[in-house]
Amino acid sequence: MSGNEKVIVAQGLTKVFNKSLFAVDHISFDVKSGEIFGFLGPNGAGKTTTINMLITILKPTEGEASVLGYDIVKQANEVRKVIGVVPQEYTADEDLTGYENIMLCADLYGIPREIAKKRALELLELVELSQFKDKRVETYSGGMRRRLELACGLINRPRVLFLDEPTLGLDVQTRAATWNYIRRLKEEYGMTVFMTTHYLEEADALCDRVAIIDHGKIVALGTPKELKESLGGDIITISIKENVDVSDLIRSVEHVKDVRNENGFYRVKAEFGEVTAPLIIEALRKNGYTVTRLSLTEPTLNEVYLEYTGRALRDSEESKEAIRMQRLILRRARGG
Repeated sequence: MSGNEKVIVAQGLTKVFNKSLFAVDHISFDVKSGEIFGFLGPNGAGKTTTINMLITILKPTEGEASVLGYDIVKQANEVRKVIGVVPQEYTADEDLTGYENIMLCADLYGIPREIAKKRALELLELVELSQFKDKRVETYSGGMRRRLELACGLINRPRVLFLDEPTLGLDVQTRAATWNYIRRLKEEYGMTVFMTTHYLEEADALCDRVAIIDHGKIVALGTPKELKESLGGDIITISIKENVDVSDLIRSVEHVKDVRNENGFYRVKAEFGEVTAPLIIEALRKNGYTVTRLSLTEPTLNEVYLEYTGRALRDSEESKEAIRMQRLILRRARGG
């Protein structure tokens, strides 16, 4: 299969709950062979609902989609045979060992035992759990559990792997290690990966292309580089001592393209930021205003998200949500 071939195609995909709540609202996109494709957005944006339709757990209300040419509604069984899934929640049986969990997944796929044994050992090595293969999962850390889930999702050697928030709740070091495993799937096995995330740095570091989804709609789609360049300039953040709105004054400065006043902080989009920033300071000074803070940055995915949705996907909010979700996941994993 060529790298330009589309392995996932969605047209007008829609899911409505209770006849009025549009969880996914007429989205269209495609995923190419061998790429890591990311859905970036906050919790409740429609990411998991989209995955659940593509892996045939949920039926679309409207629209259509196919995975490797198989219709997700009409050919659901064929879709399930060629995909792997790693959900948000921990699904491994805590009373079984890591090895036994992978073998259980192999049995569910009908993989012959001898083949399954070989694959299980290979996968345990891939995710660096070989030395813990005979330990019960209840003794595993959160990072070890996530790696085991990844191994279970690969037992049938899927051509497309779906990862739903693969590093949710993990510490920075474990998250980075998980990124490496995901990269290896693409680089060494040519696997196509469809992943959801609300971590901006994760989408930037891993994904070949990113779709930003908000309130069930795709609001932007492209490579991280394309999305950043779509802003058309650098970002200057500035604040002044005086409690006065100076948006119009800043907007009048040469090379300034846009100004937003966000609770006293001015977010300025400008061409030639290194030239424009001093011009803004000089204009404010001439008019009697005192600059208390100024920063100049190249566009980031957070800036892109802010541009297209009107709000930032801030790390502090992500961390609180990650903690809450991690507690919920652990309670479910322990049957609590």
